[in-house]
Amino acid sequence: MNGLLVVDKPSGMTSHDVVARLRKITGERSIGHLGTLDPMATGVLPLVLGKFTRLAQFFSSAEKTYTGTIRFGFATDTYDAEGEPRGEVVEPELAIDQVRQAAARFRGEIAQTPPPFSAKKVAGTPAYKMARAGRPVELKRVTIRISNFEIVALEGAEARFAMSVSAGGYVRSVAHELGQDLGCGGHLSCLRRTQAGVFTLDDAHLLADLEGLAGDVEGLEAECIHPRSLLPEMPCVTADEFVLGRLRNGAQVNLPEFSQAAKVKVFAGQRELAGIAKRVAGTLFQPVVVMN
Repeated sequence: MNGLLVVDKPSGMTSHDVVARLRKITGERSIGHLGTLDPMATGVLPLVLGKFTRLAQFFSSAEKTYTGTIRFGFATDTYDAEGEPRGEVVEPELAIDQVRQAAARFRGEIAQTPPPFSAKKVAGTPAYKMARAGRPVELKRVTIRISNFEIVALEGAEARFAMSVSAGGYVRSVAHELGQDLGCGGHLSCLRRTQAGVFTLDDAHLLADLEGLAGDVEGLEAECIHPRSLLPEMPCVTADEFVLGRLRNGAQVNLPEFSQAAKVKVFAGQRELAGIAKRVAGTLFQPVVVMN
């Protein structure tokens, strides 16, 4: 089975758990997800299946959008509600304008320290393995971009928010650092991804619904995002057999109608994606992904 399927990940499952479940549903072994969601989090999790795993490279920089809740009053070792409390537990007296003012510094391009319980590697070892073993974790700060961070409401010690963050950014770290800035500690108590790149909750399927299609490859492929809708920044062309033959053999092809495009999706028919080619000069294109 080949395609891109968007799942509405339930709470309590890792992203790898979703991959394992889909392998059973589809019978396809080659499956990868496009951006990890923590077990506590829910929402949009795009997955590539079969030959479409070769397209993962083109989705790596996609921005993600979330809604969620930050609980003030104490921090945790994981920066979310699944961790152990760290420091004194207090009942903060906060005003929404105060929280919004503190949140403003996180908008735009910022330097962020990933959580110690994360997949970031230190000398080749995942940070979470070191943290679980009680070893000190020193992660380098990375530059990310938060294009939107709005405090929607403050109810007692909990702030509801909406956020859009670049690839590689951790919402948990924002919650932790915001709590530090407010002097009361804080952690992420709830998180839902509403969009990943161009994919939204409207595109997402519940695992229970997909399980009802187990073994029905045609039915499952019908639930996938239409191949021509993928990577909308790249135009589509339906190629003839001559062009397809050269493309599938890794040879350069001439696509005279795309002299301005950087990359083009090449199709054999309406749904069959044959590959992706990049322009090397004029109307000459070199295949970079071939779906043989």
